[in-house]
Formats: sequence, structure tokens, C-alpha cells
Amino acid sequence: MNIPFLDLKQVNAPYEQRFKKRFEDFLGSGTYILGKAVSDFETAFSRYCDTDFCVGTGNGFDALRLIFEAYKVEGKLVSGDGVLLAANSYIATVLAVIQAGLKPVFVEAETQFFNINLDKIGKPEASVKALVVTHLYGQLGPIEAFSAYAEKHQLLLIEDASQAHGAVVNAKKAGSFGDAAAFSFYPTKNLGALGDAGAVTTSDERLANTIQSLRNYGRKDAQHNASLGFNSRLDPLQALFLNEKLNDLDAQNNRLRQIASRYLREIQNPEIRLPFFDFSAGHVFYVFVVLVNNRPHFLAYLNQNGIGSAIHYEVPPYKQEALKNYNHLSFPVTEAIAKSCVSIPLNPALTEAEINRVITVLNAYHA
Repeated sequence: MNIPFLDLKQVNAPYEQRFKKRFEDFLGSGTYILGKAVSDFETAFSRYCDTDFCVGTGNGFDALRLIFEAYKVEGKLVSGDGVLLAANSYIATVLAVIQAGLKPVFVEAETQFFNINLDKIGKPEASVKALVVTHLYGQLGPIEAFSAYAEKHQLLLIEDASQAHGAVVNAKKAGSFGDAAAFSFYPTKNLGALGDAGAVTTSDERLANTIQSLRNYGRKDAQHNASLGFNSRLDPLQALFLNEKLNDLDAQNNRLRQIASRYLREIQNPEIRLPFFDFSAGHVFYVFVVLVNNRPHFLAYLNQNGIGSAIHYEVPPYKQEALKNYNHLSFPVTEAIAKSCVSIPLNPALTEAEINRVITVLNAYHA
């Protein structure tokens, strides 16, 4: 039995007929940029996230970049301001900061939530004006502590919620804790499109209006442009697909938690460190990440036994060639995670037989 890490065709198979109907609706509408399909999804997703507004964007990277750019338009950020973020987040988060003319300020991670270690921050420098919290792997973690820290130090709190669609803590959903949140609907996400797509959620009407303008060349109306904008509009066809899948998101997340719970109960191998999970809705398991001491050996073993895998992420962003100015930095916990992390198959399309096989193979592993 060969079990791929993720088979998107299988994940989307239940939607095939509905997607075809949605495409027919799209084709017949005659509206191929923005329009009702986009506004309907924005309304549905803002309602889902318990925020007042949602602005669809071309992708998740642009969603985060547009938040920064909008705050610059509003005068809440200026070029050169510092932005606190996790040293182990994906490079896209860092690039959005840099390309908005801001300065990333990396913070060491911790190994329970794979998130910023609040004990390592202390009082931020005066130049730091924002805190970006990435809900890595689908877990909200100590989001209320981050919120309190941001409030104490008068920082903008921005959620990179691209891996945590539908995660809940104390009846609040990912995307509703910060001043604004960026979502990606990349096809692999829990709420995944069939191409690139993203969105910003916020309850700040002024910010939403600014982002809505910025995503469309900074337009104020059909003939006037108020700011130096971008072209990053959510595609209406993707909005139709997303609206269809949004109806099933909670059920899909519950299924992911059920599979993760089996892994946590039944994988009993001291050579494999399983992730923390309190069995609440605060984790939606975008990926299921284990830590192992000898990753090359473990990956070879999985491959020999037909179990797919992935690495999220092998090289910390500050060690990437693209960020040479930061290569001198060192964060031991982040680097230990990067050296030992492996993502194993976890998606709603897995059969019981496949889940059983993953558990059996991991239990039989010896370094």
C-alpha cells in the first residue's frame, strides 16, 4: 500500500460535480473580475470568522503584504518599522514584511506550539510597531497571551492565519483575534482553492476599505486612484469554489482532528516525538508534524514502506540565501526543529486502512 503525503485530486473528488456547476454559473455570469461571486464569499467568510469584514486577494502573501501597505497608508506604520515574527515561520511571511519596506525582527520558537516564545521577546525596541503571529501547522497556541503582549506594548497584532482556517479558542476563531489577519487558500490548505487565492479579515472598517482600494490599483472610483496600489483581486471562479467548500470546513477539520487523535493515541514509539494537542478545536492540523533524531534515516524508512512525507520547513527563513543579511543569526530551538521535523500523511481523504498502515509503520520504526 502506497500512501501519498497528499493527493489533492482525491481531496477534491467529492466536489467535482458541484465545481462543474459553479463553473457553468461563472461562465454564464459574464463577470470574470470581482463581482457578486467575490462579495458573496467575502460576506460568508467574514461571518464564518466572526469579523465584520473580509477582503479577497490574489493569494495569501498579498493578503499579508496589503495589511502592511494599508497601515502605511493610514500612517500607523512607516518604512523601517520593526515587525516581530517567529524565526521558524515560512519565508513568505518574512518576504511580505520586507517587501512592504518594514524590518523583520526574528524571535526564537518554542516546541509546544512551534510558535514565538514569549519569554524570549521581553520589551520590544521602540522601532517595533507590529507583532505577526503565525498559527503554524494549524494550531492557535497562546493567542490570548500574544494579544495581551501586543496590547501592553501598543503593537499592531496581525495574524498569519494561512494554516489555521476554522481553529477556535474560547469561542473565537482564527482571523478574529488580531487587528487584521491574512489567509491563504492555496490548494493544500484546509480551505483550499483550485489555484492561488487569499483574503484579509478584520473588524476595522477603515482598514478594510483601504485594502479593498489597494488590491485594485489604489482606485477610489472608476476614474480616480487615491494611492499607489496593486493588482491582487480574488478570482471569482476561486471564490465560487471556496464558497462551496466553506460549507464543509468544520466537518473536514473535525475529521482531521479525529485522525490526529488516533495518531496520538496509537503511535507509541519513543524515537518519534508527537506534537502537542489538547484535543480541543484550537488545532485544525493543516499538517501533522513529528520530530525525529535521524531524519534522513526516518525518511528513507517511510519511503521504503510506501508512506509519503514532507518537511515544513527544512531551512529557517533567516538562513535562506535570499536573506543573506540575516544569515548570521542563530536560534538553536528553531534550528533543532528545522533539522528534525517531518510531516506525515493527514488529510480528509485518508481511508481507515491507510490510517492503520501509517500507525503500524511508525510503530515499527527503529533508528
